[in-house]
Parts: sequence; structure tokens; C-alpha cells
Amino acid sequence: MTPEGYIWLADDDSHLIYKFTKEGRLLMTLGTAGQKSDTGHRDGLDIFEKLSSIKRAAEPFNLPTGIALSSTGDIFVSDGYGNARVHRFNRDGELILSWGEPGAGKGQFRLPHNIWIDRQDRVWIPDRENHRVQIFDTDGNFLDEWIDLWRPTHVYMDKYETVYISELSRRISIFTIDGELLARWGNEAHSMEDPLFVGPHVICVDSRGDLYVGEVATTFGKVDRGTRTIQKFERK
Repeated sequence: MTPEGYIWLADDDSHLIYKFTKEGRLLMTLGTAGQKSDTGHRDGLDIFEKLSSIKRAAEPFNLPTGIALSSTGDIFVSDGYGNARVHRFNRDGELILSWGEPGAGKGQFRLPHNIWIDRQDRVWIPDRENHRVQIFDTDGNFLDEWIDLWRPTHVYMDKYETVYISELSRRISIFTIDGELLARWGNEAHSMEDPLFVGPHVICVDSRGDLYVGEVATTFGKVDRGTRTIQKFERK
């Protein structure tokens, strides 16, 4: 939810981005329902075969993964499961630019899995299957990358600009804004019969500093964890 109370959602299977009021009234839709861009992406394969089938970058959207807003109100979308691209729209939903292509080089992606924009309007992309987070300016120019990660899925920053990153490798990493590792934890003290994490997919922190982790336990880990699909960790 934005400070103004708007809710943005990425509907990957429908290839759409939605903007709602907090009461649920639809205000904006980006994309065309059921119409995906032509990247070569094929369905019905495992995740690595699917990503390997992406032969080229394309226009919005092919299974988009996340949304973030800049300080000017521009809309940034990570277009990741079926594309290898980041798109920038103005506040009215008009496409300004796109960047990225399949690959492992700087500015290339192997599943841009989500997106975060910090106070300096830097664009952070967890490039999941390249095991890194890439950082860009709002014009798509490469600035930096963090590589001490394993299949990162989501970046979140709190009011102190502490950086929280969920990793599909069943762990959470916490850094300073300058990249100093503060903490890292996962299943070390837990048996594989009852792991703490199965597939961390999204992470956030509330105003008290309590940490929330959402998982893809069923689709990734093939385990139904019930309400433990979302876990809360209290700040002490």
C-alpha cells in the first residue's frame, strides 16, 4: 500500500498490473488480460526450462512479478517469470522506457523477481536465478550489484533503510544500506522434518520492527504448511 492508501498488485497469470483504492475500487489497469508479450517463453516446463526458453526481451507484460513507485509517481514493474525486463511508466500509465534482456551480464536478468525503490530513487531488482540484486537509477543505468545471495526473491527496506532480503534458499539476510551484512538465518537450528523456512518468497517489516515472511511452501516445497505460509518474527 502506498502512503496515499492505494494498493498495487501484479497479476502474473493475467499479465496485468492493477491499482486499487483500499476499499477495493479499481482505478487503473496496465496490460491486456490474457495477452502476453512475445519473448519465446513456453509454459508447462519446470522453472529452469521456462527461463531458458526466454530468447528475447519484449514489451509489457509476460508474467510480471512486482511494482514500485518512484518519488515522482512513476510506476516501475519487474516483468520476470516470462520476460527479462523492467518497465517504467508515468503516473498516467504511459510507457516511458524499458530495460534488460535475458542473460547474466550487468543489466541482464534471469528472473527479475520483484522490485524496490529506495529514498534515493534507486531501483533494486532481486535477479533471482543470477543469485544477485542489481541496482539501477530510474533511467535504467546500472549502478551496483550485491552478489552475497542465493536465489533472492524480495527486497524490503524499513524506515532506517535497513535492507531485508528473502532468499529461496530457505534463509533471510539483513544488510545495511551500504551492503554490510548484519544478520543471516534460516534452518540452522531446525530439522528438515520441521524446517523454519521452506521457500521464502516475500518479506516486510511493520512499524514496530516485527518481521513477516511469506513463503511458496506448496508450489516450491510441495508442503502444505497451512497458516505457517506466512510467519511473523517479533523484534526484541
